[in-house]
Amino acid sequence: MERAADIEQTIKSFILSEFLSDDDPANLTYATPLISGGILDSLATLKLVAFLEQEFAISIKAHEADAEFLDTIERISNFVRSKK
Repeated sequence: MERAADIEQTIKSFILSEFLSDDDPANLTYATPLISGGILDSLATLKLVAFLEQEFAISIKAHEADAEFLDTIERISNFVRSKK
């Protein structure tokens, strides 16, 4: 099983490259609110879900693609690990 730190770094790199390419990477922490903070809109969330499914070979149900599971990098990492 992948380590939480590796999963978090993979997710952070994806978010930085896809959604925050002009921002300072130091501003994105593992606790930064992504959905509730307005970084990810609905289309960006779908793109993130597609990335997570492909990158980590998991399946995410429609009701799981929300802030409860995907609002911070830490939550996303825990969610991914729970799916493996």
